[in-house]
Amino acid sequence: MPKTFRIAPSILSADFARLGEEVRTVIEAGADWIHFDVMDNHYVPNLTFGPMVCQALKPHARRADGTPVPVDVHLMVQPVDALAQAFAEAGADYISFHPDASAHAHRSVQAIKAKGCKAGLVFNPATPLDVLDWLIDDIDLILVMSVNPGFGGQGFIDSALRKVEQARRRIDACGKDIRLEVDGGIKGANIARVAAAGADTFVAGSAIFGQPDYKAVIDGMRAALAG
Repeated sequence: MPKTFRIAPSILSADFARLGEEVRTVIEAGADWIHFDVMDNHYVPNLTFGPMVCQALKPHARRADGTPVPVDVHLMVQPVDALAQAFAEAGADYISFHPDASAHAHRSVQAIKAKGCKAGLVFNPATPLDVLDWLIDDIDLILVMSVNPGFGGQGFIDSALRKVEQARRRIDACGKDIRLEVDGGIKGANIARVAAAGADTFVAGSAIFGQPDYKAVIDGMRAALAG
């Protein structure tokens, strides 16, 4: 059965002065999800945006026919639970976090799901996947970082492909419908390699928002995936 691929532009690279317009434009261009890179200047050396931005943009995350587009929140914060709850209340659909940033990863997953959101775990380039031995049955998304978290515009770390392959094997073995997302350095030139390793959801920031024609970039990514 063929994979359903999803492209999730990261608003970290959007024009902050006109975020609502940027979200609407990138959805019109074919985005499947809207990705929030939430950084706290503590777990990572950068500070981005909080739940109020999510709440303000949620009404813009719709297609022309009114269909909602999922809001995918990646928390690069420590501690996790209070902000996870705030983003759930602000309208997030997916909330993922780094297990090493939570004192009790299982409890954090359960708290996210209790708010009606889908829960995900995020793995940095040098972080092993061992926690999945205990949590894979409880999550809806695995996010593999192909850059070190903290800043947009970084180059893809090739060793992430092995981690994607390992995560895909775990997903296939458990038999659950779990999205496998990759974030960092994704472009039209490498997206097919990442998909071949097992990913089905792709975060792209400057590769989309930094270009003059969002639709042309997203169409090019889909063509690469189809090829």
